[in-house]
Amino acid sequence: MRKKKLIDYKIFVPSLIIMIGISIPFALYEAESLELLNAIFDSIVNNFSWGYLWYGVILVVAGLYLSFSKYGQVVLGDPKEKPRFTLFEYASILIAMGVGSTIMRTGMLQWTSVANDPPAGVEAGSAEALLWGNAYSMFLWGFQVFAIFVMIAPAMGYILHVRKRPLMRISEACRVLFGDKFTDGLGGRMLDVLFLISILGGASVTLGLGAPIITQNLSHLFGIEVNFTLTITVTIIWVLLFSLSAYLGIERGIKRLSTWNMYIAGFFAVFILIGGPGVFILNYFSDSLSFLLSNYLNMSLNTDSVHQGEASHVQSNTVFWFAYSATWAMLHSVFAAKISRGRTIKEMILTYLLAPTLISWIATGVLGGLGVHRYLSGDLSVLNLVKENERMAAIPDILSTLPFGEVAIVIFMVVALIFLTTTLDSTTYTVAAYTSTRDMSKFEPPKLLRIIIAAIITGFALVLMRIGGLAPLEVISGLMGLPVIIIQFILIYAAKRMIDEDRAWSNNIR
Repeated sequence: MRKKKLIDYKIFVPSLIIMIGISIPFALYEAESLELLNAIFDSIVNNFSWGYLWYGVILVVAGLYLSFSKYGQVVLGDPKEKPRFTLFEYASILIAMGVGSTIMRTGMLQWTSVANDPPAGVEAGSAEALLWGNAYSMFLWGFQVFAIFVMIAPAMGYILHVRKRPLMRISEACRVLFGDKFTDGLGGRMLDVLFLISILGGASVTLGLGAPIITQNLSHLFGIEVNFTLTITVTIIWVLLFSLSAYLGIERGIKRLSTWNMYIAGFFAVFILIGGPGVFILNYFSDSLSFLLSNYLNMSLNTDSVHQGEASHVQSNTVFWFAYSATWAMLHSVFAAKISRGRTIKEMILTYLLAPTLISWIATGVLGGLGVHRYLSGDLSVLNLVKENERMAAIPDILSTLPFGEVAIVIFMVVALIFLTTTLDSTTYTVAAYTSTRDMSKFEPPKLLRIIIAAIITGFALVLMRIGGLAPLEVISGLMGLPVIIIQFILIYAAKRMIDEDRAWSNNIR
C-alpha cells in the first residue's frame, strides 16, 4: 500500500520559492525597496482611501446580515452535537488569535503617532490630539478589522463541518462557484498559493516585530545591550514555546494558553489600575470611548478630501491597517472555521466582532491611559522617544514608573510572550492544516508537519532580521491585501450559495 505524502508540495513549494524570490532582493536593497514600496503605497492612499474605508463598512454590514438573517441560524456541523469549546474558551482563542501580540506592541503607544501627526485642523500634542490618539487606537481594533478577519469563515466552516470536504482550502470553498475544473486545476492552486504567501510573510513579520517587545524589556531589566545575539536567543525560546503549543494541538496547547492568558492579562490590568493612576485611566478611558463613539463614522469614512497637503497618520494608517488586516483575513477565517464546529454562523461572527473588540478597547484604555498620564505628568518625554524611533524602548520606561516596576515589566513580558505564542502557534497549526493531505474534516494536521512549518517560518524570519528586509516585507503584506479583498467577497457569496443549495437554513439548524 502506497504511503500518503505528508504535505501537498504542489502548493507549498511554489509558495516558498515565491516568498524567497520576493524577499531576498528587497532585503539586500532595503532602503531602495522601501522607497519604491512606500511610493506605491502612497499612490494607493491618494487614489483608493475611499475604497478601503467602504470595504471595512461593507464587511460589517455583511456580517450583521449573515448573523441576523436566516443564514445566521445554520449550525457548522451536526445540529445535535455540542460546540467543541465553551463560550469563554472559544472567545479566548479568538481573542488570542485576533488581537494577539500586536495589542501589546501598540496598545501603550499607538496614541503617540496620532498625537504627533493629528488629523487636519488639530494641533499636535494638544488635548484634542491626545483624545484622537487613544480613540483612534480603539477604532483600529473595532468592528471593521474583526469583520475583515471573520467574513471568509462561514464558507470555510461550511465546507469543513457541513459538507465534510477533506481539504480545508480557499479553493475548495470556491468549488460551488467555479466548478471542479477550476478548483482542481491551476486556478485553485493559485488561490491556495496566494493564501500561503500572505500567511508565511505575515508570520515572519510578526516574529520579527514581536521580538523587540521582549528584548527591550530584558535590556531595561538587566542593563544589557539589544543586539542580534539577544534577539536570536529570545526568538529561539519563543519558537520552542509556540512549536510545543502547536505540536500539542488546539485542546492541550492553544486553548490552555489562551484561557490562562486571559486571567493573567486581567490581573495585569487590575495591577496597573491599583498601582498606577487608576482614576485618571478610568476617566481617560471614558473620554476616549465617548470621543470614539462620537467620531466613529468620521473615522470610518473620512478621507480629508477638502484639506490640502500630505495625508495625516489617521488617513494613511487606516488604509494600511485594513490592507494589512486583509492579508491575515484568510488565516483568521480558516482557523476560526476549524474551531467553530457546533457553533452557528451567528455565534461565530458575533463572537469575533464583539469579544476581541471589547478586550482590545479595555487593553488600549488601560495601557494607553498609563502612557498618556506619564506624558502629561512630565515623568517621561514619551512623544520625543517615539519620534526618535525608540518606540519599544519606551514601554519598559513607562512600566518602570509603576510601584514594583520590575514586577510590572516581567508580567508584561509574560502576557506579551503568551500572546505572541498563541498568535504563531495558531498560524503554524493553520498552515499545517491547509497544506496537509489528511482529511481535515475528521483529523488534526500531522504533528511533524506543524514542527516543519514552525521551523520554516522561524528560519525565514531570522534571515530577514539578520540581513534586513522585515520593513519591506511588512509593506508588501499590506499591498497583498487587494487580491485578498476580492477573494473575501467571492467567498461571502460562495457561503450564501452553498447554504441556499443545501437549504441549510431549514435542514441544518438547532
